[in-house]
Amino acid sequence: MLRRTGFILLAALLPVLSSAAPAPPPSAAQNDADTFYGVKVADPYRWLEDAASPKVADWNAAQSAYSRAYLDSLPVRAPLKARLTSLIKATSPEFRDLKPADKRVFAIYNDPQFQQPQLVVLPSGIDPAARKSVLDPNLLDPSGLTAIDWFKPSHDGKLVAVSLSKGGSEDGTLHVYDVASGKEVDAPIPRVQYPTAGGSLAWGEDSKGFWYTRYPGDDKPEADRHFYMQVYFHALGSDWQKDKLVLGSSDGIPRIGEVFLDNRYAHDIVLASVANGDGGDWAHWLIGADGSKSKVADFNDKIVAATVAADHSLYLVSRDQAPNGKVLKLPPRIADRSRAKTIVAESDAAIIIVDGNEPRRPTLTGGAMLISYIVGGPNEIRAFDLEGKPKGRLALPELAAFSEISALPDGDAIFAVASYLRPRYYARWRAADGKIGETAIAVRSPVRFDDAEVVREFATSKDGTRIPVNIIRRKGLLLDGKHPTLLYGYGGYGISQQPGFAGSSVRVWLDGGGVYAIANIRGGAEYGERWHEQGRLTRKQNVFDDFAAAGEYLVRAKYTDHAHLALLGGSNGGLLMGAMITQHPQLAHAVVSAVGIYDMIRVELDPNGSFNTTEFGTVKDEAQFKALYAYSPYHHLRHDEKYPAVLLTTGANDGRVNPMHSRKFAAALQATASEAPVYLRISTKSGHGIGSSLDERIDQSTDWMAFLFDQLGMKL
Repeated sequence: MLRRTGFILLAALLPVLSSAAPAPPPSAAQNDADTFYGVKVADPYRWLEDAASPKVADWNAAQSAYSRAYLDSLPVRAPLKARLTSLIKATSPEFRDLKPADKRVFAIYNDPQFQQPQLVVLPSGIDPAARKSVLDPNLLDPSGLTAIDWFKPSHDGKLVAVSLSKGGSEDGTLHVYDVASGKEVDAPIPRVQYPTAGGSLAWGEDSKGFWYTRYPGDDKPEADRHFYMQVYFHALGSDWQKDKLVLGSSDGIPRIGEVFLDNRYAHDIVLASVANGDGGDWAHWLIGADGSKSKVADFNDKIVAATVAADHSLYLVSRDQAPNGKVLKLPPRIADRSRAKTIVAESDAAIIIVDGNEPRRPTLTGGAMLISYIVGGPNEIRAFDLEGKPKGRLALPELAAFSEISALPDGDAIFAVASYLRPRYYARWRAADGKIGETAIAVRSPVRFDDAEVVREFATSKDGTRIPVNIIRRKGLLLDGKHPTLLYGYGGYGISQQPGFAGSSVRVWLDGGGVYAIANIRGGAEYGERWHEQGRLTRKQNVFDDFAAAGEYLVRAKYTDHAHLALLGGSNGGLLMGAMITQHPQLAHAVVSAVGIYDMIRVELDPNGSFNTTEFGTVKDEAQFKALYAYSPYHHLRHDEKYPAVLLTTGANDGRVNPMHSRKFAAALQATASEAPVYLRISTKSGHGIGSSLDERIDQSTDWMAFLFDQLGMKL
């Protein structure tokens, strides 16, 4: 009670009084409820789940008008937008997702002067100035709403397959282009990409066809159209509707299977790696050019990554009795895992097996194997020969992350380097002598952090676990307990929060007198699979305890106080924000929660939620239901509680998290007696955030920053 009283008194001293905010639009509460294992679960705003309802459309319009009236009236919004826009558009174009093919390298090229990134090809010297555009979505669709989901060049580099989607939906159709002319050379294939499972493709050795993933057609029930991902083979010029099914549910791919295809080294055989939803369990199949297939590992075998070498040797990353990962090797053309030998033993660091939306596999190049490891967040790359003999660690910066480790045709490797205070760049590892040199592919940004530093400190969670907190602050910062401090977290799916350039938003935050912090909480894999498992299924509460401990640490260490602390998270991190609001309402003065999950009882009724059952659990299991219900934010709001100021954001085209979560949570939160404002920002031109236009991304950043500047009394 003392802490709550102190929080209210301090908040009242801030320039903006939340009690002065006008009342939000009304939301009618109804009597819907369900009963699970004798527990009645109320759901008063279930009617807000029906996005097609005119009543819900009217509610959306009223909420948008209410939020826009507040956000657009903030004096700080216009200068914030101008500052962010200036910094972003003055940044050099960025290359990412580099994919070598023959003697060239394909890449996504993001020029901040345009709404969407384009696909380009670079010559063998990887000279960014010599890039050639292959596909520019800005020319295809001047509205800026068409985006590239993913691409895959043929092995000879003459063709490229591209998935395109609109409005941030990630609902992709496959197109094939001739690289030399830029012309489309085959009929589009629909339903090849959809969140959460995504989509994948592997070209045949002769580049006359490819294996690809596709979802069921209109002949299937609506409930199944975004499940049952299957692998087909398509010969260029043929009717895609007659493509041969290669791998599907009859082979053991589950309803929530997520399939990733790879044949980067051995072009005549495809490795199909299948995730059982988002929980971290994998199975692997080999598919021959003749259509033959064999299963290498099942979901319970703990083989979490694999790659096939040019000679058909198979390299496997195993967590069997090795939570941090070890590497096994199978002889050429042998799929019997009992014959595999351990060539790289488990170490104190964990092998990274996730690279964005793709599995991260061992990189084979120049007679060497490169493997990336993580220790609490920062990365390192270790080199081995192809029998696992250590060749040393690559000489790379500390407190950095390394991704997109790709073999080049000459035996060298290229990879991206990211750190908090320096823009992203690519480095080249020379197989001949093991030396590393920076390439010309680097981002040049007007954002500088010469006046800033990163310190790594530790909070202690409820059960005594030490939680890393990475703090970006100005040098010489006086710890007086009054700095506006923004704490970010995620904590799920084994996705680790690794170093990455802080960029324009953090620069502006520091210029406003703020401190920015990132917590490496459980649920990620910063310390390997143990760290993930301790924040998964019925142990999810550890994630929330960790983040709350990080927030309390920032207060105790005198970075800030409760009246100047703000929290930020999105998606699974939005669930984290919901838990902070309901479990620790006095922790922070303001919370921004983007595209979040808040109703843990009905989340699995959506496609994304079904994929999440292997990570969160299911109400069909009593113990998991009890854990889900115990922390479900929507169900734990109290009418008479004093909650922080909240900005919720969602995209109407979100296929990963149903916008109904934000609608229901906003309505329930606005119905409490709390005096702090609650706003819901609804974008009609975006989804989960992936594929959004540049203008939309700038507007989103402007809105959440303006909200926090206003609530914390900050000045630009």
